[in-house]
Amino acid sequence: MTEELVHHIWQFGLFEQNNLKTIQNEKIEIKKAGTYNTDAGPDFFNAKIKIGDTLWAGNVEIHINASDWDKHKHQNNLAYNNIILHVVYNADQKILRNTNTEIPTLELKNIIDQRIITNYQKIKSNKDWIPCEKEIKKTPSIIIDNIIDKLLIERIESKTKQIEENLILNKFNWEETFYQHMAKNFGFKTNAIPFELLAKSIPSTIFAKHKNSLPQIEALLFGQAGFLNDHFNDTYLLQLQNEYLFLKQKYKLQPIEKHLWKFLRLRPSNFPTIRIAQFADLIFNSVHLFSKTIEASNEIYLSELLKVKASNYWQNHYVFEKETKTKEKLLGAESINNIIINTIVPFVFMYGKHKNDDNYTQKSVSYLQNIKAEKNTIIKNWKDIGLKINTAYEAQAFIQLKNEYCSQKKCLKCSIGNYLLKNL
Repeated sequence: MTEELVHHIWQFGLFEQNNLKTIQNEKIEIKKAGTYNTDAGPDFFNAKIKIGDTLWAGNVEIHINASDWDKHKHQNNLAYNNIILHVVYNADQKILRNTNTEIPTLELKNIIDQRIITNYQKIKSNKDWIPCEKEIKKTPSIIIDNIIDKLLIERIESKTKQIEENLILNKFNWEETFYQHMAKNFGFKTNAIPFELLAKSIPSTIFAKHKNSLPQIEALLFGQAGFLNDHFNDTYLLQLQNEYLFLKQKYKLQPIEKHLWKFLRLRPSNFPTIRIAQFADLIFNSVHLFSKTIEASNEIYLSELLKVKASNYWQNHYVFEKETKTKEKLLGAESINNIIINTIVPFVFMYGKHKNDDNYTQKSVSYLQNIKAEKNTIIKNWKDIGLKINTAYEAQAFIQLKNEYCSQKKCLKCSIGNYLLKNL
């Protein structure tokens, strides 16, 4: 038995409620269980409970054992003086307020369906990829469909938190903040941090002054990334180096450290050098990128906007001064979808919230409904246990479910877990 489970049993009334009585032998009638409190203080606020002939309004405290009241020193805390009912699994002792009055106590031990406890223990002790891996197929599709919508919004909102923090730092400059987050996404997981540092080392306003010169944009990016400090013989690299030395002095720039960039275990097409060259092409071809993104009518337009490629030098290079077989270095469809999902969707969603305009929030969600589900280990494992995931909308929801609920075994906060707890 855990206190979490006792909370859940009380909140959802998973016990026999006919002829309820306190341990003091007073009749109880639960009008309202109260609002669950996740902060300090009593566990449930604003409950309404009839005890004997009196209807009480106040707070409810939950424990496994009644004696936990004293262990938690609630008797010394005035915040617990207005407790109208003490709900416990095991009433092992009488409990008094600091006014020396006895607190009405409801013992659940003998009025809970034991299957709930058995199922809870079974799920929580499971070592499979998710706790209910073997049982999830028993969940009605309507429950799964309903949870997808909730989880999707949760995931988008979790992504907007970092955007909001950076917006504040950038004094609500949406273009600058979008540029920084777009750069971070171009680093994907492996090089996200150095890409973000790179973007923050060059204000986007500097690029606006050189919007007609791709070599100057590349010089700024590769120079600030720390890649132009070596001795070169290649004409292209010498040109970038000379441009950068001039621009660095002009704008008083400080580059990041070259060692921050990771190449190990990456496919050559994902090398940071290629991603930087592609990002340079995006900046060169997309003036007022945020404005264009916000006003986009559909995901097809966004995909076209993100169809960037590395410049000519990189068609037969993956790193500096090592020539390879010629191959056009286009940003692939999966990478484009990744950027739409992880940067554009949360930005458009948050912009809609900021402007109090549901057209933007609905549009951001519609992008996910029209993009194929991404390919990663989490989605593969969900499919392996029998779930159908076709769109990014579904995929993002199930990533949220795995990361924030299943991996942390928050089964009691999950609609699927709640159903299985009562119906296994």
